[in-house]
Amino acid sequence: MKELLERAAVIANTDASVVLRGESGSGKEVVARALHANSTRRLKPFLAVNCAALPSDLLESELFGHARGAFTGAQTARKGLFESAEGGTLLLDEVAELPLALQAKLLRALQDGEIRRVGESLPVNVNVRILCATHQNLQQAVREKRFREDLFYRLKVFTLVVPPLRERVDDISALALMFLKQEGHDGSFSARAMSALLRYPWPGNVRELQNAVKHGAVLSAGNTVGVEHLPEELLEPALAPLPPESEGVLVTLEEAERRHVLRVLEACHGQQTDAARILGVGRTTLWRKLKGYGLS
Repeated sequence: MKELLERAAVIANTDASVVLRGESGSGKEVVARALHANSTRRLKPFLAVNCAALPSDLLESELFGHARGAFTGAQTARKGLFESAEGGTLLLDEVAELPLALQAKLLRALQDGEIRRVGESLPVNVNVRILCATHQNLQQAVREKRFREDLFYRLKVFTLVVPPLRERVDDISALALMFLKQEGHDGSFSARAMSALLRYPWPGNVRELQNAVKHGAVLSAGNTVGVEHLPEELLEPALAPLPPESEGVLVTLEEAERRHVLRVLEACHGQQTDAARILGVGRTTLWRKLKGYGLS
């Protein structure tokens, strides 16, 4: 994730549109906010809308605004997100779900730098940077005629792929501690709890990790978050902490190495750089070993 954020910082000031692709909950909005925070627009608004969350008629009004009386219930004129984000950044989350009719209006807004409120004919000039997020392959959506090709190439100046959390083991401990602090918790995680966090594959990505930390923060009542405070799915037998070595039980050299590596990693609270230093191996070598154990 560090390399991804560094690349985002490089392209932040280009003011070009960026497509962020990754699994649901992988942190695409985090990257979008980093792009905004490192751009010349950082003092202006950052707004986001989920294109899959609203029906097309309401989404059009949300994006472009509407005139008074434009439809039933429109008792007053209202600015849309394009106008509200003037000078700043607008994130279109799940952009692949944008209806084709709205795709045409979005393309015109990007090309001409102007929008029209629903129910009005006069254009309004807008100056907004567009970022898009999606878990879908937009090129495939273009081939399936679900996404306009001209809009795709207008948006796809840069593409940043946000990897799932299971491929970013180094991020887990830092994110978990950050989320714990956000919950107003002054403590930390026990070694066994951190080990469980590191071993879990996180199908729900960063969002699932945040909820797991909240679960632990509440149940620990302000004390150290132990393995017993974490959600049950993190404690399945296959993910449970390694049992203590039994005297007289012989194992293969490969299994002995695996146990030792994981115990050092657990003692280092998941910090792979520290674990690699203690083990006397390179950071990349440790990463390969963990990948072989199904942990990276």
